[in-house]
Amino acid sequence: MIGGGRPHVRKHNSRAEKECIFNSAERYRATYTFKPVDHLVRREFYIWDEAIERWKNEGLPEDLDQAELFNFDPGGMAGPGLNLGWCEPPFIPGYEDKVIEDDGDTEIIQDVAGRWLRVFKGRRHGFMPDYIKHPVTCMKDWIEEVQPRLDVNDARRYEQFDAKCTDAAEAAERDGKMVSQGMIGGYMYLRALMGPEDLLYAFIDQPQLIHAMMQHWATLMNTAIEKVQSKIRLDELFMAEDICYNHGLLISPDMVREFILPHYQEVVGNARARQTGHIYFSLDTDGWCVPAIPLYLEAGMDVMTPFEVASGCDVVEIGRQYPDLVMSGGIDKRVLAAGKGAIDKHLEHIIPAMLERGGYVPTCDHGVPDNVSFENYMHYRKRICELDH
Repeated sequence: MIGGGRPHVRKHNSRAEKECIFNSAERYRATYTFKPVDHLVRREFYIWDEAIERWKNEGLPEDLDQAELFNFDPGGMAGPGLNLGWCEPPFIPGYEDKVIEDDGDTEIIQDVAGRWLRVFKGRRHGFMPDYIKHPVTCMKDWIEEVQPRLDVNDARRYEQFDAKCTDAAEAAERDGKMVSQGMIGGYMYLRALMGPEDLLYAFIDQPQLIHAMMQHWATLMNTAIEKVQSKIRLDELFMAEDICYNHGLLISPDMVREFILPHYQEVVGNARARQTGHIYFSLDTDGWCVPAIPLYLEAGMDVMTPFEVASGCDVVEIGRQYPDLVMSGGIDKRVLAAGKGAIDKHLEHIIPAMLERGGYVPTCDHGVPDNVSFENYMHYRKRICELDH
């Protein structure tokens, strides 16, 4: 692997080791190295706000901590919280969030990433908006309007940075927490700048523009991550990518290797070379992700999430194909809405097999939507805790 390989892993769980009691950070570290755990990490990908509002009408207590109610582990990760983007590029300043046009039931808005999109009036979540335009159409847009918003040396990017690094270092020292830094992936970044359709044309018609934007991405990430590592030791780089749909990669493997992969190898390799001890490279992509796995292994990927079942992902089968890949997700959000019998059957397929394999964190395969009842979700959490040790 580029910049250092995975640490040696051991997958044979002794009874004595499994009976040890772990804290959350120890459980995460053991999971990432395929070592025995007392039970699988207990967390969720995330839960829609709309689902929480529904559940309040179905018995969710107002005065009880949700993590306690759902039997989630306390957080096992800490981080410096440096804004390197996620689903949107880390613009400073962001674009003005405003309404461009009111069309009655819908409206065209400009979001903080400079995109114009048509949404239902008063609702921006839970459906696919209609994207009208994106901030980059040509080199002129990039140089004059967009690139200045991605200045890695802008002091506003580092507000409270020293204090956050100190807090994360103390959590790592006191509780053993893993230190993770999030970042937007190259494809996600390009798609946010140009839009998925125009980006496909640009790979052919404007390759110089793509190379310029990706070189800036690499410079931003290299410089910012080096600043982080000057303050604190990193355990993980966690990248939002979403390069897949329900039939595989949104761009060809050749395009990934030409425009994106060399920059990942550079950024991950540089980060790993700056410190002793392994830095895990974690990737989030929706869709049928199996065709992406070999490519991202070339960049040093260790961890992948969330394995959308609707796209054909089966974590048990994929786990057999890639026995050294740490996996998170793979529990079908549609099954959570289907009832207790369906939930039981689904979990009984996944949890025992993945517990035996190791290197697995069970979560929903995306956010838990508001078609899942409180009763079904509580049954799901109960069955997880019955099966995961």
